[in-house]
Amino acid sequence: MLYEAYIKNKPRHYPTDIIPSVKTDLFNLPIDSNVLVWFGHSSYFIQIDGKRILVDPVLSGNASPIPQTVKSFKGTDIYTVADLPDIDYLFISHDHYDHVDYETLIALKNKTKKVICGLGVGSHFEYWGYDNSKIIEKDWNEKVELDNGFTAFVEPARHFSGRGFSAKNTLWASYVLQTPSMKIYIGGDSGYDTHYAAIGRKYGSIDLAILDNGQYNEAWRYIHNLPEDVLKAAQDLKAKRIFPVHSSKFALGTHDWDEPLVKITKLNKLSYNFPLVTPMIGEIVNLKDTNQQFKKWWVGLN
Repeated sequence: MLYEAYIKNKPRHYPTDIIPSVKTDLFNLPIDSNVLVWFGHSSYFIQIDGKRILVDPVLSGNASPIPQTVKSFKGTDIYTVADLPDIDYLFISHDHYDHVDYETLIALKNKTKKVICGLGVGSHFEYWGYDNSKIIEKDWNEKVELDNGFTAFVEPARHFSGRGFSAKNTLWASYVLQTPSMKIYIGGDSGYDTHYAAIGRKYGSIDLAILDNGQYNEAWRYIHNLPEDVLKAAQDLKAKRIFPVHSSKFALGTHDWDEPLVKITKLNKLSYNFPLVTPMIGEIVNLKDTNQQFKKWWVGLN
């Protein structure tokens, strides 16, 4: 009741305008192109060094086990599983409903070659009929040799897990993905802590740090980064560029829908000056172009 009353007094919790987007044909990307395409929130597609990677896909339009309760913003659902090519590596950071979506993952079953996840998360995929040979479960501080030049290192995050009435019986994680030409940090969900600096010391500079920046609250900062925490984490990680995610698709926090992007842009300009990756949904991000510029597409939307 208190949350509902708060939301009623926050008219910008949900956008009234349609979120802008572009539709990239993922099937016909040149095989030698190194790109990222964001689907909103924490879902994105990466094509790097000839491999196709998908992270935390939620494409059903709902981030809850109860239909029509946590609906995506208007304009954010231009992609479905039918728009995705076969996926070499599907990374799952943890099993909350806004990261593990039953409808999406059922549709992806025959398109997915390997699933990389934390301990226990693979049980969901087994139950849904995924072949056990496709599922790779790992603990923090373990690694997976995926292919020649491709290694996934499983690292800590400060968060929690659980679906339905069960909680904390599966592992949440972040990943350092080393490809033949890049090092990408897949942050999942996390509050700020010393693990970022430890990862930075362990792996050296990160080419792109993908960090959660949205659905936060001061009271939740131990499990979700605030915008200022994202920038501190990127500094600890020795990141060359930041891609702030976990925003612009679902209302799971208590802030204005555009606040995460407004705040991180302002704070970055004042104190850090990292190259920020802030694409529209569907826009191509060139992973090797550190000077790529992005429009502030959220400015002027209600």
